[in-house]
Amino acid sequence: MSAPSRLRLALRDLGAGAAFGSMIVSGQLPLWTIALFGLALGLALLGWRAFAKRPRLTALLLLAMAAVLGLSVYAGQLDLVVAACSFAGLIAGHRMLSAPDSRTDGQVHLAGLLMVAGGAALSGELVFAVFLVAFCAFASLSMGLGVVEAAVPEGEPLPVRAVVRPLSVGLIFAVCGAAAFFILFPRLNWNMAARRASPGLGATTGLSDTVRLGGAGTLKSNPRVVLRAHITPDPSVDQLGAYWVARTYDTFDGQEWTSVGDQKRSRQRVTLRPGGERSLHQRIELLPAYGARTLVALETPTRMGNAVAHSAGGSRRTSLQELGGGEVRFMDAALGYSYEATSLPPEEDSATKLTDAERGQLLALPDRLDPRVAGLAQQVIGGEKDPLAAAQKLSAWLQREYAYTLELSGDVEDPLADFLFVRKAGHCEHFATALTLMLRTQGFSARLASGFFGGERSGEDYILRAGDAHAWTHVLVPNRGFITVDATPPGNRASQSVAVLQVLTGLYEALEATWRSSVVDFSLKDQMDVAQRFIRPPRDPARGPARLPPARVWGLALLAGLVTYSVWRFLSGRLSATRPHAATKLVDIAERMLREAGVRSHEGETLEDLTARLVREHHSLAEPLAPLTRRYLEARFGQRPLESGEAERLLQPLRRFIEARRAAAGSQRSAS
Repeated sequence: MSAPSRLRLALRDLGAGAAFGSMIVSGQLPLWTIALFGLALGLALLGWRAFAKRPRLTALLLLAMAAVLGLSVYAGQLDLVVAACSFAGLIAGHRMLSAPDSRTDGQVHLAGLLMVAGGAALSGELVFAVFLVAFCAFASLSMGLGVVEAAVPEGEPLPVRAVVRPLSVGLIFAVCGAAAFFILFPRLNWNMAARRASPGLGATTGLSDTVRLGGAGTLKSNPRVVLRAHITPDPSVDQLGAYWVARTYDTFDGQEWTSVGDQKRSRQRVTLRPGGERSLHQRIELLPAYGARTLVALETPTRMGNAVAHSAGGSRRTSLQELGGGEVRFMDAALGYSYEATSLPPEEDSATKLTDAERGQLLALPDRLDPRVAGLAQQVIGGEKDPLAAAQKLSAWLQREYAYTLELSGDVEDPLADFLFVRKAGHCEHFATALTLMLRTQGFSARLASGFFGGERSGEDYILRAGDAHAWTHVLVPNRGFITVDATPPGNRASQSVAVLQVLTGLYEALEATWRSSVVDFSLKDQMDVAQRFIRPPRDPARGPARLPPARVWGLALLAGLVTYSVWRFLSGRLSATRPHAATKLVDIAERMLREAGVRSHEGETLEDLTARLVREHHSLAEPLAPLTRRYLEARFGQRPLESGEAERLLQPLRRFIEARRAAAGSQRSAS
C-alpha cells in the first residue's frame, strides 16, 4: 500500500478515535469496551489489519460482544443507550482492523458519526466539542484524500501537498456552513433529548454529616466549579462575597461536630421560616463535581422546591427532606441537581423556630473541654453582655492573634486546645469552632455553620468553586435570630487555589458557559430572539415601546430583496460563464474529444472515475489520459495553475491516440 493510502487510513482511524473519545468523556462506557477499542485503534495506526484474513470469524466475535452487552442491559447492569454507544465503538474497531477498501472506509465513517451522536446523548460537555471538531477534521480530510486518490492511476504518486491545502479550506467552509445551519435551522433544545449530567471527574466538595477538626485543608485549593446560581434581583457585582449555607451543627464532642434533630417527612417544597418582601430568589444548579445531596442557598434560606435530579439516564422530579441543623436533602441520588430557593437578606432572621433540645444544644460544651478555653474567652470578652458584640470582639481577636494555614496533618487528642495554645494556626473549621465554643463558655448561644463563601460572576450567573467551601459561626441574638460572625481572616475565606490554575479554570468555565448557552441549551426560542435582534434591535425604554413598521415598508423591503436577488443571479451567471477555469476548459475539451471518438463513460462517471477504470482495465487509452487527468487535479485543486500552452501539449497525445484509432477503424472497414 502506498504512503498516501497509509495517511488516508491514519486520518480515518484517528477520526474514529476522536468519535469514540466523545463518548468516553461521559464516564459511562464499560472499561472493557474502552480497552478493546484502544487496542484496535493502536493496531490500526500501526497498519496491522488483524481481521483482514478472517472476516467471518471476527464477525462472530463481534456478535458475541453484542450478546454480552444485550445481557448486561437485560440484567439492568447497563443502560440501553450506553450499550448502543459501546457497540458502535466495537463495530468501528472491527472495521478498522478489516481489509481496507472504499466500503470499509464508509462503514468506519458511519460508525464514527453514530459514536458522535452517542457522545452528544451521553454528555454534551465542552470536552465533547473538542472531540467533535477533531472527528470532523480527520474524517473530512480522509474522505477528501480518498476521492482524489481514486482518480490517480495505480502506481502514480498522489500530490499530497497539492491537495491537502484545498481540502483544508473546504473543511473550514464546511464547518462554517454547519454552524450556520445549526443556528438557522429550526430545532428543539438539545437537553430535551440528551442526558444532562455525566460523572466527569467525580465529586470534590467533601460535604458530609459531620465536621471533623484536623487534617490538611486541601479542598481550599481546588478550583473546580460545583455550583451555578442565577439570583433575582441581580446583585450586579463581580464578587458576591456572600455566605451560602448547607447545614448547621450544634453538638461538639471534642473532635467533630454533629446536629440534633429529627427527620421530617419528604415533600416537594420545604419551608424553613417565613419569608419577607426583600427576599432573594435563586435558581441553583449543583454540578456533578459537588458530590453531595444537601441543598445550598444564600443565608438565610426560607423556602426550597422545584427540585430536579439529573443523572446519566435523564432528569426527573425529586422530593426533599428536612433534617436536623436546618439541612435539606434530595431524596434521590443523582449526579447533579437543579432547584429554586428563596432567602432573606443577611441579618433578617428574626423568626427562627427551635425546639427545647436544639436550644439547649446551643450552650452545650464537650465533656473534656480544656479549662483554659473559658479563661481565654473571659479575658478577651471582659464584661460584655451583648452576644453580638462579644462575638465580634472574639472574632477580631482570633483574626489578629492566629494565623491561617492549610498545612495541618494528622489528628490530635484535643484539636481545639492544639489550635488555641500550641500551633496557633489552622483553617476555617478551627476558627469557627474556637469562636463558637468560646462564646458558649460565656453563656452565649452559638452554633457552627458550613457551606460556601463567595460567588464569582460568570455571565448572568454566579459560580462557586470547591475551594470556596467554608465554615463560620452563628450567634443567637435576642429578637434578631441567628447572626453570622466569621472569625476566619477575610483574605482566607474564599478559594485558596493557585492563581494561574484558577485563571485557567476560569477560562475553561467561561468557554463551557458559552458552549452551554450557545449550543447545548440553544433552542427555537433562542433562534427567534437572535432573529428579532437583527430585525428589530432593542430600544431605549424611555422612548416608549417599539412599533412595527407599516405594511408599505415591508412591501418595499420584499421588492428590494427580490430585485437584489435577481441582479445577483444574473451577474453571477454571466461572470461564471465568461470566466471558466482553465483546468475546467481542459476537461471539457477532453470529454468532447472522447465522446466524438465513441468512448462512452458509465452513468455518473466523471473523467477521474473514467481514468481510474481504464487504468484498472489496462486499456490503451489510459496512457495518454492519465497525465491529463492528474494535471487537471493539480491545476483545479492543488493551486498549481496551467502554464501557457500546457493544455494543448496535454491534449496532443490524446488527439494522436484518437486519430490513430479512427485510422485503424477506417482501415478495417476498407478491408472488409
